[in-house]
Amino acid sequence: MPPPPPPPPSAPPKEFPYDYLFKVLVIGDASVGKSSMLLRFTDDSFDEHIQSTIGVDFKVKHIDMDGRRVKLTIWDTAGQERFRTLTSSYYRGAHGVVLVYDVTQTDSFENLEQWLKEVQLYSPNNGESVIKLLVGNKIDLDRKVERERADAWARSHGMLFLEASAKTKEGIRQVFMEVVQKILDNPDALSTAVPGKPKMQIKRPTIDDDDDDGGCC
Repeated sequence: MPPPPPPPPSAPPKEFPYDYLFKVLVIGDASVGKSSMLLRFTDDSFDEHIQSTIGVDFKVKHIDMDGRRVKLTIWDTAGQERFRTLTSSYYRGAHGVVLVYDVTQTDSFENLEQWLKEVQLYSPNNGESVIKLLVGNKIDLDRKVERERADAWARSHGMLFLEASAKTKEGIRQVFMEVVQKILDNPDALSTAVPGKPKMQIKRPTIDDDDDDGGCC
């Protein structure tokens, strides 16, 4: 007989304004649109001249999904090589990772193998415990990476795949909501996402729970 399913994680104390705290990383080469995707999802805005992320930045978004209140902290990591050692520690405690490439830049797609190696290196269980989603951004522009090629790569690595445009908003909400849903469906991930649990390893500066415009570094 198969083993019984694990018990659901215990509910947080009532004084918490959310049931779960999720940490999601957004990684990929510089200029693929990671910061723009994050800004579009959290603030519904778009800046053509947004500056490159220095080190790590993050935003907070509160989501209610199927009656479960989620505080989502989304970490935007710098794509430049010189910041790699700075960002490696931020993989600790991550429940999800969004790998982003630019559909107009073949190099950004080909470099995904290196980014995936980082996930496997810095995440528990070689990254097997982390929800992973591949995103092809900038589909409002002329593409050089065909959807079928990216979809095949994502399937070969056991991850979800979506395309999006931070400029037009297409697919952006779906990206992050899909990650949240997959984490909610994972009992092991949920057990580390209950606020107030000492085993939670989310390393972050002190921020106001009600501040949706958190920033760091």
